[in-house]
Amino acid sequence: MKEGDLIWTPDRAAIDHANEMQYRRWLQDTRCLEFENYAELWQWSVDNIEDFWESIWQYFHVQSSTPYTSVLVGRKMPGADWFPGAHLNYAEHVLRNEAKGGTAILHCSETRALESLSWSDLGTQVRKVATQLRQMGVGKGDLVAAYMPNIVEAAVAMLATTSIGAIWSSCSPDFGTRNVVDRFSQLQPKVLFCVDGYNYRGKAFSRLAELDQILEALDASLEHIVFMPYLDEAVELADERMRTWSSMLAGPAIAADDFSFEQVPFAHPIWVLFSSGTTGLPKGIVHSHGGIILEQMKLSALHMDMHEGEKVFFYTTTGWMMWNFLVSALLLRAIPVLYDGNPTYPEVDQLWTLAEEADITMFGTSPTFVQMQEKAGVRPMEKFNLPSLRVITLAGSPSSPANMVWFSQNVKPNLWVSTGSGGTDVCTGFTGGSPTIPSYAGEMQCRQLGVDAHALDDDGNKVLNQVGEMVIHQPMPSMPIYFWNDADGSRYHDSYFADYPGKWRQGDFFRVNERGGCFVLGRSDATLNRQGIRIGTAEIYRCVEGVPSILDSMIVNLDLPEGKFFMPLFVKLAEGVVLDEALVSEICQRLKTEYSPRHVPDKIYQVDEIPSTLTGKKMEVPVRKILMGMDPGKAANVSVMANPKALDYFIEFAANKADYPV
Repeated sequence: MKEGDLIWTPDRAAIDHANEMQYRRWLQDTRCLEFENYAELWQWSVDNIEDFWESIWQYFHVQSSTPYTSVLVGRKMPGADWFPGAHLNYAEHVLRNEAKGGTAILHCSETRALESLSWSDLGTQVRKVATQLRQMGVGKGDLVAAYMPNIVEAAVAMLATTSIGAIWSSCSPDFGTRNVVDRFSQLQPKVLFCVDGYNYRGKAFSRLAELDQILEALDASLEHIVFMPYLDEAVELADERMRTWSSMLAGPAIAADDFSFEQVPFAHPIWVLFSSGTTGLPKGIVHSHGGIILEQMKLSALHMDMHEGEKVFFYTTTGWMMWNFLVSALLLRAIPVLYDGNPTYPEVDQLWTLAEEADITMFGTSPTFVQMQEKAGVRPMEKFNLPSLRVITLAGSPSSPANMVWFSQNVKPNLWVSTGSGGTDVCTGFTGGSPTIPSYAGEMQCRQLGVDAHALDDDGNKVLNQVGEMVIHQPMPSMPIYFWNDADGSRYHDSYFADYPGKWRQGDFFRVNERGGCFVLGRSDATLNRQGIRIGTAEIYRCVEGVPSILDSMIVNLDLPEGKFFMPLFVKLAEGVVLDEALVSEICQRLKTEYSPRHVPDKIYQVDEIPSTLTGKKMEVPVRKILMGMDPGKAANVSVMANPKALDYFIEFAANKADYPV
């Protein structure tokens, strides 16, 4: 299967059932707007952004305690003002679904069996925790942080925090101490929700020592600690500010009619997400209540095609924006499935066991997980019954054609595999899926509605079928309202708007074909420039990691003095495999045949590990900086790494420079 091959076509019944078609019929009935296909709908959405976003507001029945005076004041970026005058609340939009009853959340872990939380219990717990927070003096604009795994208590704490207008931020307890302190010390939270540790791959990891260091670092601002003994119920914290999670839930239930949600402006902060911080202090990216409500409803319904009562899973932690996306499925009365633990423990097919037990409809994971399953020879269709599974979504890094095809060949025939690109910056996607159009191998189906994304060449012209910079030409409601501790907005401006004034530069290489299919080809600041031709690193990885014995890879291009350059490829091989002449020849021949001679590296090296972040992203830019001679301590932040020791090889490589052209 090669890039561009047709892998899935929706049948008539699937198209008619799709949320996108229901929305299109609503537009026809209420606006006299008729669209023949997704491409026409997308074009309308970016040609008429005010009309489009107002239609999303009305279609999803967004509630506001005060009317908005206009949809958008100005289209400038940064600084677009969406729905001024409106006051609303994210948690209220979640809990308005409580009255219909039923299951709200499914959750399990390595030590907890799969359980359900009803809408009634979710509402009760959120109101109790929110009321306790108010009694603790927490209110609108206060910062509440969480050091918790992907468990149902974290979701309750987030909803309680946002229900009173406080601002949420979370880190997973598997983050290193410096990683947590680098984030939370910027925020100076008033409250910290925390646990004593976590379980992973059958082993308990106490974090009490790390927690002591975190509490010490936050001592100046921290007024309250809500402690949940996750590993050992007998553990207590010797801190006068401490109260237990169970005490937050004590007392009689609070009826929905007796609880008031804090009404906040559309642009009021809802949470702070952090950039990976691979080369410096992580940026605190602040999102808004209104922007998240609109974007998550649009994304989940129209691009993920979530329906009420369907079970939605994505393997994530509380430190990744995909957790916020997953919990936001509650906005549509879809049922998020939360899992805390190793994805391949106690068996390599653990997540498929969960998919069968929870009767999952949408299964989300990363391309890295697919490669792991493929290398282990996992074939879920031979072992599991997955009658409801119909959607696969891949995120975290670019997906190869083989990644996408694997699901239909090994999990279930005729699955809709949706890949996309977006991220922490906007807490949604720029590109993604549509349930009404075909899917092609290695290709993202479309630019998402309301996302005016284009590939620009070196002269700033929009191009088709050419690699260029991904640039967003018009504002989106979930673009950050600001960066934390960025009083004059300079850091925010310089991150996205410095190169194309008034337009958002995402920092990715991007290509759009004539049918609207999209390709995100790696970070543009990790450019491979060979003889004047720009190459996206994702192209290299798609090809190289298609070799069965290659588990992972990284390529960088080093610009050297006197116009010279050096492009080494580093590969992690399967156990027992050695990088010999035959394997080198196979790699080079594949790259030359499938792409071009310019894609062939100057030399290939075998390594034990490829440096990556905790969310699985290859650390190309830090490695390139190290190989160019930068101090490793300045080039890479090891606290955000999944495998810090992986850098040792590259530090030694840079010191040696034996293979660099001279």
